Amino acid sequence: FQQYENSLESLVSIGNICRSPIAEAVFRKLVTDEKLENKWRTDSAAVSDWNVGRFPDSRALSCLRNHGIETTHKARQITKEDFQTFDHILCMDESNLRDLNRKSNQVKDCKAKIELLGTYDPQKQLIIEDPYYGNEKDFETVYEQCLRCCKAFLEKYH
Repeated sequence: FQQYENSLESLVSIGNICRSPIAEAVFRKLVTDEKLENKWRTDSAAVSDWNVGRFPDSRALSCLRNHGIETTHKARQITKEDFQTFDHILCMDESNLRDLNRKSNQVKDCKAKIELLGTYDPQKQLIIEDPYYGNEKDFETVYEQCLRCCKAFLEKYH
């Protein structure tokens, strides 16, 4: 893969309404702030089809707004083409990782490197827990983890 010219990143969680849209919006803002938006294509998706077409959870949107970040994301399910198109597919927990590895084994010409977003956390918190059944504080924790991980990921690959 090229020297990260037009690098592509997809962030994946179970339903694509909490963690992955937060990570997507955070990474997109970091890339925009660094004036690198022409070098990255960022998206997020779900391993399940439960929430396809839905906007992110209202608590996720509120958390992002509190940090000056807007998103127009709508949930979608990961596709075979994603494994062939994206350079990196970063997920939130071991269940996502297992599901993605299983799906990628069914895709011819899979080029995506699949790993946990938490791999990049300088604080070594490998798993980004699903805040869906939690409260606003849990969404803030997810935001902070995503910010640390996305910054470290961008530093490594830019």
